[in-house]
Amino acid sequence: MGMKPGIDYVGITTPFYCHDGKGNFLLHKRSKQCRDEQGRWDAGSGQLEFGMTVEENVLKEVMEEYGCSGEIQEQLPAHPILREQNGKKTHWIAISSFILVDPKDVKNNEPHKIDEIGWFKLSDFPEPLHTGFQHSLNTYRNFFDKYSS
Repeated sequence: MGMKPGIDYVGITTPFYCHDGKGNFLLHKRSKQCRDEQGRWDAGSGQLEFGMTVEENVLKEVMEEYGCSGEIQEQLPAHPILREQNGKKTHWIAISSFILVDPKDVKNNEPHKIDEIGWFKLSDFPEPLHTGFQHSLNTYRNFFDKYSS
């Protein structure tokens, strides 16, 4: 069995916060087939793949999860996500991006991993949120506020 990112070594993830430019954010509910935090609402993310830039990776992940293209508008500073999952400590470095997408192009492109998707105002996010997403939201609330109006 190989080494696991985030558990055996620090993993790098590229979370993304899709929005419509009108104050709505796209979130999805994690299915029972996700590796962790099943049933929690998340914004989307993917492990940085070898040989890809952060920008290439994040746009690839938006396409994989939501079946649409997007425009990177801003990146958050790289920050650690330290959690405990299933009794194991995890350590990821998140390089998050705000992505403008067209809502009419968005779909659930990974129904095996995503139970449902929805558009939400920042003041009306569903619960419970993925703990990593909640951490980033709390830490960088001022960035989210810029895209919420």
